[in-house]
Amino acid sequence: MIKAKWLLIMLTILLAGCASRPDSSTQAQAWLKPGVRVSLPAPRLNEKLDQQQLLTGTVDGKQQSLWVLLNANGQTLQLAGLSPLGIRLFKVLYDGSGIHTEQAIKIAHLPPANQVLADIMLSYWPINRWQPLLPAGWKLVDQDTTRTLFDESGQVVTQIDYVSENGKRQPVAITQHAFHYHIAIQNMGGGE
Repeated sequence: MIKAKWLLIMLTILLAGCASRPDSSTQAQAWLKPGVRVSLPAPRLNEKLDQQQLLTGTVDGKQQSLWVLLNANGQTLQLAGLSPLGIRLFKVLYDGSGIHTEQAIKIAHLPPANQVLADIMLSYWPINRWQPLLPAGWKLVDQDTTRTLFDESGQVVTQIDYVSENGKRQPVAITQHAFHYHIAIQNMGGGE
């Protein structure tokens, strides 16, 4: 039951990333695993990112899907979450002043937007932006079709799987071992 709640929460986070109050602003930090917080890299990205994605989260064999509209324009990162019927659930903006959320539909027990942004940024932001922010002994390793986050003991915390589309790596799955969820990512368009 707890894992099913985590699935619902993480999917809603990935799509919603909302705090409990509309138009709230939060510090740019997130949990990597229970008890370990990290500051997120700055929202700046060297290239434009414009994605429409269908996220399907799985916990204990139970699945839930949400639509995500993701845009990084070089200075800010914006994320909007929609229900499968196209109803807007939330909007998140990460800029130089922090993370700002706007929630259209109140969803109880949502983790903060920071957690959603952490997964997205782990998937897209260069390793050299992450490594200085990671706790001592942690490392983020890129290989052809995977990116893996290891803790100070060498244990895998997060694994991101990629495929190559039009000469660019696109994330297709995030497996978060510390919080026990898996997210399948289907890119539906964009990708500039």
